[in-house]
This record gives sequence, C-alpha cells and structure tokens, in this order.
Amino acid sequence: MSRTKVVPIPVIGRHTVNAYLLLGRRPVVVDAGIPGSGRRILDQVTAHGVDPADLALIVLTHGHIDHFGSAAELHRLTGAPVAGHVADLGPYRSGRVREPYLPTGPMGRLMARHRKLHVRAEPVEPTVLVRGETDLAEYGVAARIMPTPGHTAGSVSVLTEEGDLVAGDLIAGSFMGLVPGRPANPPFHDDPRQNLASLRRMLALRPTSLHVGHGTGLDPERVRRWAEREHAHLVRLHAAGRLTSR
Repeated sequence: MSRTKVVPIPVIGRHTVNAYLLLGRRPVVVDAGIPGSGRRILDQVTAHGVDPADLALIVLTHGHIDHFGSAAELHRLTGAPVAGHVADLGPYRSGRVREPYLPTGPMGRLMARHRKLHVRAEPVEPTVLVRGETDLAEYGVAARIMPTPGHTAGSVSVLTEEGDLVAGDLIAGSFMGLVPGRPANPPFHDDPRQNLASLRRMLALRPTSLHVGHGTGLDPERVRRWAEREHAHLVRLHAAGRLTSR
C-alpha cells in the first residue's frame, strides 16, 4: 500500500483546533471540529486535491464537542461512514458531551465555563464501531486505530505504518498550541493517570511524530521527557488526595 501522508486541517485559528487528512490509496479524515465547521474542513480537503465524495472514512478521536461537532454534517455532505469507539457512543448519539469537564489545570478551569463547550452538536451514529485495535487498510490508508483511553473512555489515536501518530487529545501543544513544540496536557482529562498510561504505551511504539488536536506537531522524544515529569506530578497529586477522575 502507498505511503500515508498526514495533512493538518486547521479548524480554529492556525492550529488551535485541528482535524487531519490522511492521504493514501483513498483519503480519510480524522476528527470533525466544532459544530458548523464541516464546510471549512471540506474546503481544505478540496484544496489538497481531494474530491470530498471520495472520502473513505471519518474517524472521531473522542466525544468532545471540538472533535465530533461537525461529524454529522461531514457524513451528510460526503456520504463517508463515521468511526468511533463504543465507549463514547453516548456523546455521539446525544450530541452532548458527558459533563462535568474535569480540568487538568487553570486553563481547564477557565475554559470549563465557556458556553461554547456546553452546546449541543448534531448527533451522529458511528457505523464503524471501534472496540480494539482496528486496521484501516480497507479504507485505503496504511494505518491502525489505537484505543487510547483516559482523556475520555472512548479516546482513540491513529498510527500510520510510517510512524505518524494522530493523537487527538492524548497530548497537546502548550496553551492550546500557542507555544509551538512544547508538550502539555489538554485542558481536560476524565482520567489523567489512564491517559498518561495510554500516552506511554503509544510512545513505546516509537512514533516518528505526534500530530495533535491542539497545536503543531510534537517531537516524540520531547513528549517522552514531558511524560516522565507528568508521571512524577501525578504521583504527588495522588499522594495528596488531589487527583480527580471519573
């Protein structure tokens, strides 16, 4: 199978919120941005020489509004099936994020009050149900969906054969990507320790680059060093009884 190219599709700002286009034998979109961003995503897909009608699949990394918000619109405009993990079917089917959001720090506490994070998206029904590692060869890309729970119970990442990891909110760029190249937690995690375990499991697969939902690409070695510091930080929080999870 031909090499899979990973193309960022900015949805908000330059890279504040990203979707991704995977280009292989057939094109696949990963994530669907906020509600109302379907046309913006498809305009960028078209700009990369892809007919939206040729999309083979829409993969949702998790059930937060900035990642599945336009999934139903994209499905309606392209006819492409939607893939999502069964553990996040509640948000997908209802259009509502499971609340409350559990902040990872001051930015999360601030953002949790933002009304746009509490809106209802158009519900979407994934027809490709992810329960475990899922090969995407039949959809035209040399890649696998990898369950990476912790950010939400149904969070997934996509790992290409070349080692590109499209990581959703497994990790983020600092300050929602405003500081290029610096790893950080996204504003929320349902279970920080489980998320870190998922991140470390993906790092053990030796990815060549991490493509994140918020920010530009991250260097795996820098993320690995960050993960060691984060582990020590979570151990201290747990010992102090200050670690919250669902």
